Amino acid sequence: MFEIESKKPEEITIKTATKSITINMDESTIAADLPVGELKGPGEFEVGEATIRGISVLNNTKTIYDVTISGVHIGIIGGVEEGLYDLGISDILCTSSVRAVREISPKLVVATGNVDGMVTELKLTARTEKKLKIKKADDLPLALEVVVLN
Repeated sequence: MFEIESKKPEEITIKTATKSITINMDESTIAADLPVGELKGPGEFEVGEATIRGISVLNNTKTIYDVTISGVHIGIIGGVEEGLYDLGISDILCTSSVRAVREISPKLVVATGNVDGMVTELKLTARTEKKLKIKKADDLPLALEVVVLN
């Protein structure tokens, strides 16, 4: 089980049983109260129950992340539209890009930017939650849903 929340537009926090992992999409950093401090940039990391794969995009100026917890893939890309093929399939996609949603076809979108424009273009409605709780992969919706975290 894990929870996803966002207290700042540029950050996504994933809470597992043992760790709280905050990914800053603007700075391409991962904060998880680790002895080595923040992790930055591309690479593969094990943080608690999460496997995190950082992928360099935009001529090595940004990093997008694929976080896997209990078999659920969470893509954290913000407004980036490059490197989507390298990201692969995401069950949950944290983005502001309609193009990324169409290319990746996630089950659930956590909107990180212009929500109104996104839901209008996707012809969906968004629901607002304080945090998103996922117990297992079967809890994900069958049809695409958009969630706004506040």
